[in-house]
Amino acid sequence: MAMIAGSEESLLSDTEDSIPLSSRRGRRRRFAALRSWKVISGLVIVGFFVLMAVVGPYLVSANPSTMSLAMLQGPSSAHWLGTTQEGQDVLAQLVDGSRSTLIVAFLAATIATTVSIVVGLAGGYLGGVSDELLSLLSNIFLVIPTLPLVIVLAGYLPNKGDLSVTLVIALTGWAWGARVLRAQTLSIRKRDYIEAARAAGEGTWRILFWEILPNELAIVTASFLFTAVFAILTAAGLAFLGLANVSAWSWGTMLYWAQNDSALQAGAWWWFVPPGLCIALVGAGLSLLNFGFDEMTNPRLRAARPVRPRRAKAPVPAVALQGDRAAVTDGTTFTPVRGPGSPEGA
Repeated sequence: MAMIAGSEESLLSDTEDSIPLSSRRGRRRRFAALRSWKVISGLVIVGFFVLMAVVGPYLVSANPSTMSLAMLQGPSSAHWLGTTQEGQDVLAQLVDGSRSTLIVAFLAATIATTVSIVVGLAGGYLGGVSDELLSLLSNIFLVIPTLPLVIVLAGYLPNKGDLSVTLVIALTGWAWGARVLRAQTLSIRKRDYIEAARAAGEGTWRILFWEILPNELAIVTASFLFTAVFAILTAAGLAFLGLANVSAWSWGTMLYWAQNDSALQAGAWWWFVPPGLCIALVGAGLSLLNFGFDEMTNPRLRAARPVRPRRAKAPVPAVALQGDRAAVTDGTTFTPVRGPGSPEGA
């Protein structure tokens, strides 16, 4: 009599199930961002406005600067968001202004983040006099009030185009990111893998950008998103104060002309509410992305998720072979069917 233990069958099945389970866990870590409602909401909001900036000017045929006799008309089928005091279409201005606003925001965030990466990593890793000088430079920009500095710089610029506004925002928005990156680099530079790379003869810049920077991507992402929000608000504020090019359409320019033509006193809410709402929504979308990525990378902020109980598997009964019949431990028996190729059926 030969006995086949059911525990061996269960062990084999558990081994086979463990492989897809680990792969599922890997996929869950890889696509963890898609399970965060903050990241999804932020991507939807920001993606909508990016799509509007790219495709919108081709879909809205009206010229945002064209005047007409339909002055201060409310939303209608002819003008979905109404018209201004000069009869200009508000929707055309909103769509055309989204491109300029987002270009300034993302370009300023890119420049400021690049400067903060170079200054923060170099100061934290090199130390000594270099660190003191770079820290002093960062502290100077951190102490000076940002908005007055931006107003002074923008007021004295000979050219008030988008590029000038972008450079002013980037010049005043890099310091806090550099400060955070420097502090993180100070805690990383003495770790074992950095010492091993230095002992292997790796260059300074290779250690900075290949060994240290990948461990600070969460801070870099947060710095970029925060600077983009800061750039949108600052660009809108400069345009509202008349310190930008008010002849080029942006959301801040729309608010400038609405205030200059007394839209609030005239009750033309459709003139100033859409650009203000767009600024608020883009800022909220970028902030949601920032909070979502921060929760993913920071274990202290990661929300606890309920664990689904695993369904218990039914035990596999042991089978004992007794001659031509097989008996199961629960008392049932069956007769195996032998094919013509077996020795008994030959």
